[in-house]
Amino acid sequence: MPVILSEARSAQPKDPEHQERDTMIPAPRTATIERSTSETSITLSLNLDGSGKQNIETGVPFFDHMLHAISKHGRFDLNIKATGDLEVDAHHTVEDVGIVLGKAFEEALGDKRGITRFGQAVVPMDESLVLAAVDISGRGQLHWDAPVPIEFIGNFDSSLFKEFLIAFATGAGLTLHVRKLAGDNAHHIIEAAAKATARALAEAVALDQRALHSVPSTKGSL
Repeated sequence: MPVILSEARSAQPKDPEHQERDTMIPAPRTATIERSTSETSITLSLNLDGSGKQNIETGVPFFDHMLHAISKHGRFDLNIKATGDLEVDAHHTVEDVGIVLGKAFEEALGDKRGITRFGQAVVPMDESLVLAAVDISGRGQLHWDAPVPIEFIGNFDSSLFKEFLIAFATGAGLTLHVRKLAGDNAHHIIEAAAKATARALAEAVALDQRALHSVPSTKGSL
């Protein structure tokens, strides 16, 4: 009578690390934040693993357009309702949305276990070409080398997009480099920067299926 060995082999326990990789299901990466000051009132919800759905109202149409682009090209579901002292100017609204969006990213990322961590993208917009690179480092900072002509696009001061990214990078605890490689038109430069940042973020927050249980740092934390 033949001897059957396969049953004995299949009864052996799996390697614990292999078993952990097989059974780990990533938790939903979402956040909802409300923030009110004497200058602005903001409610924001974020899903890092969405499909690019959005509902955004800040009272600054061009800024809404850029936030739509970040949501769409980053594949983040994003809902923002912001009211601010637009009778003064859009500065407080734009900066405070950046703060809240950054905090939402930080909260949604949790302990950053399993993320890719780094991301980069180069995006053209007609004559403009902008590079963005992201490191979810825990050290919030923007390095900006993307001069934009100073002008108003609707009621949006073109200098404010940099202020938005400073606030966002600081709040999210990530290192963000934005560099203009070409461009003359303020609208095109800013939109290319928004889309490049979104695509770099999407790459950086993506889950690495080979390392869902670990934090991508030699220190063991970010």
